[in-house]
Parts: sequence; structure tokens; C-alpha cells
Amino acid sequence: MKPSKIEYRGGDALVLATPQLELVVTTSVGPRIVSLRSRAGRAGNLFLELPADTPRFHGQYLRGGHRLWHAPEDIVRSYQPDDEALTVKVLPRGVALTQPVEAKTGLQKGIKIELTGARTVRVAHTLTNRGLWPVTAAPWALTMVRPGSYGVVPLLPKGDHAKGDLLPTFALVPWTFTDLSLPVWKFGRNFVGIDVAQAKSAQKIGLTNYPGWSAGWVEGSTFVKYAAPVAGAAYPDCGSCFETFTNGEVLELETLGALAPIAPGKTVTHVEWWTILDGLPRPDNDTAFDRHLAPAVNAWWKTL
Repeated sequence: MKPSKIEYRGGDALVLATPQLELVVTTSVGPRIVSLRSRAGRAGNLFLELPADTPRFHGQYLRGGHRLWHAPEDIVRSYQPDDEALTVKVLPRGVALTQPVEAKTGLQKGIKIELTGARTVRVAHTLTNRGLWPVTAAPWALTMVRPGSYGVVPLLPKGDHAKGDLLPTFALVPWTFTDLSLPVWKFGRNFVGIDVAQAKSAQKIGLTNYPGWSAGWVEGSTFVKYAAPVAGAAYPDCGSCFETFTNGEVLELETLGALAPIAPGKTVTHVEWWTILDGLPRPDNDTAFDRHLAPAVNAWWKTL
């Protein structure tokens, strides 16, 4: 379906839609995906939309929705403004958006959004080095789910010590401000839950390995994103390939690409797959996760 043009907060944007879901992407600024909604669900836009008059944060309008950064996080490098118009290329199943080169980094961001199925979106993030020397960075895809959400990150399958499973398979990475004793965190048998409403201050953790998907539940609609970790790759932030952040006002589900030098003229790509699953119970306990959410995600996963 060909994208349709709309106005979004005084600028240009495009609507991409299937009979099942709808996205809004900005073209005057960004690249940003500012809205994702299920046409069957009642939740409306699952993504956070910050007020238009929200002050800049370290020089950047966060805006909300989904964005591309490059890691590791740095006050100057990560928060470069994205206020200029994008180069837009309409594709048979979506659109490719390219930002002007960041003057202070020499990097150029791009996002290609394709509707590959009635309920499936492929989001390819690119970083291209337009400078004169290599830049070590990792693509960092951040999705801001709106307040009232409940986040879930699955854990790797359990082993058996008696059968010789003697070595660890992943590490949990807390930030300096993270308090794991708070009710924000729910440690289930097969998942970590994030109760956004319980967060009264900033909280963040990373995982060095996980099954590749995460989810944000909002009023009966569950946003799922998948990005496969690369075995043997180096990752930022003590090896984190996935990170989640909340402060009570947002749930961030963040996937990262490998941390490596990007040579001049070269491009690195980090791909996520998205869907919305409607009608599932809030996944805040082992039963809801094991019997409802995980099987539904695995069924969708097999269609990719």
C-alpha cells in the first residue's frame, strides 16, 4: 500500500498501513516512527508522544516514538539534533528515510520501514560513516512505549546442573542508578517484567544474551520487537545486546547492534521485526507469560 501524506505537529509525515496495523513516520524531522497502532485493538497509539513544547534534552528533542542512536551513549554524540528534513524514497512495501550527515560525528542515520505482512513490520537501521576516519559505534534502536505499559524481556531456556550445565549463558547489567529491590522489577521463571507504573525514578538494566524479543503490553495490545543477538560479537555497555529503561513515564525497549569500527564510506545495518498481538492478558506472571505471550510470539516468529 502506497504511503499517504499527512501533517504532524506542523511538519510532514507519512502513514503506512495494512488492514491490521498503522504507522506514522515523520519526514520533516527524524527519522522517527511516532505512532504504531493496531486497527483491531482499543489502545490507540502504543508509542509515547511527548508534548510538542517539551524542552530539549542535551540539545535534542526526544519527541517520543522510535528512533535510531549510536552507542555507547555520550552527551554530545548520542544527542545530536535531528531537526532537518529527510531524504525520502518510497518503496514497494514501505519507505526509506535518510537523515543529513551529523556535523559533529560524520555519521548519517537511516531507517527503512517495510510492511512485510498484515501484522509484521521490518525496520532496518543504518549508520553510514561519511567522515575521513573510522568511527567505533553500534546501531542503537530505541522504542518508547507509552505510560501505563508493562514490559517483558524473556530469559534463555533453563539448564540442568546435574546434566552438566556448569557455565553461565548471560549476564544482567544494572546501571548505577538501578535498584533491583524496587517493585518495578519482576523476576519470573522465564522472564523479567518491568512495571512502569511502579517506577518513581530512572531504572535501567541490560542483558548480554536473550532470546531476541521483548514486548510492551498496553491495554490489551502487545507490541513485540525482535532482533537476533550476534554470537561472538562485541556489544556496548558491558556487552549488552538489549537494554530497557523506565522512569514511570515511559518504557524503552532498546536493541543494539555489534560495536565495531565503521570505516569511511561504509554502512552498518541493524534489523528489527515488529508486530502487535491483540487480546493477550497482562504478562506480569508466569502463567500469562508461559501460556499466552511466549506461545503467541513463537507462532508469529515462525512466519518471519
